[in-house]
Amino acid sequence: MRILKRVTSLQRHLSTIKEESLTIGFIPTMGALHEGHMSLVQQSVKENDITVASVFVNPTQFNQKDDLDKYPRDLAKDAKLLKKNGCDYLFAPLPSQIYPPDLNTNVYIDIVHLTDLMEGPNRPGHFEGVVQVVKRLIDIVEPDKLYMGQKDFQQFTIIQYVIKGLELDVQLRVCPIIREDDGLAMSSRNVRLTEKHREISPIIYKTLLWAKDNILTESITTIETKAVAMLNEAGLKTEYFTIVDGRTLDKVTNVEQHQTVVACTAAWAGEVRLIDNMVLKGEINI
Repeated sequence: MRILKRVTSLQRHLSTIKEESLTIGFIPTMGALHEGHMSLVQQSVKENDITVASVFVNPTQFNQKDDLDKYPRDLAKDAKLLKKNGCDYLFAPLPSQIYPPDLNTNVYIDIVHLTDLMEGPNRPGHFEGVVQVVKRLIDIVEPDKLYMGQKDFQQFTIIQYVIKGLELDVQLRVCPIIREDDGLAMSSRNVRLTEKHREISPIIYKTLLWAKDNILTESITTIETKAVAMLNEAGLKTEYFTIVDGRTLDKVTNVEQHQTVVACTAAWAGEVRLIDNMVLKGEINI
């Protein structure tokens, strides 16, 4: 596996690959990699000739500098894990490579209707930053397929909207959530959990399962209210538990009127913010 830190270096290598009509799969990450990320790499390796992963802690998607500073970084460990799982190229740029002063990297597309609930109100500017960096990375790598995880449900929904809206020549592939044995969704933030909070955090998964079991017998309002109570009573501080349409992210009031219904939640375990989701009806159509 080659580790490249400059845009020109990566593009020089990839240009040869494209001349040979080989397919490229791309996994954008912020590092602190785990088996959830590796599932994306493994899927890309199966479906493409070449797999590229990036490790870049994107400053434009953090609305709190403290959160940016605390984000775990271990490039050597990440590189070892990527190599073990068959990644061909690791792109690990500095911010100056992604956001050079002489290049306008802003993305001009309206995503407000997809950001006015769940993560959006609590993290102003976050998704604009995500769209900015993903679009920039797609422009650099020019992959055939882009791999993202289901755990960031609102994020991949927005990216799919941007891909269609800007007519980008890339296919989005969404891979299932990878969980610990007790159900906790794998996340780079999990390493920051205290022993106490790590013990209680699987209540998120149990609550999502409860919502799935009761989606056809309880009202949406009842499920959302009880779910928040379950999380809070376990010792978490719930930010939201919301049931939405799996394509538009519109709030669901009547399950029968939607093909795909998804429960999305965010909760604080001490100082660590955890997100998760579960499809309650239908399936993800990406």
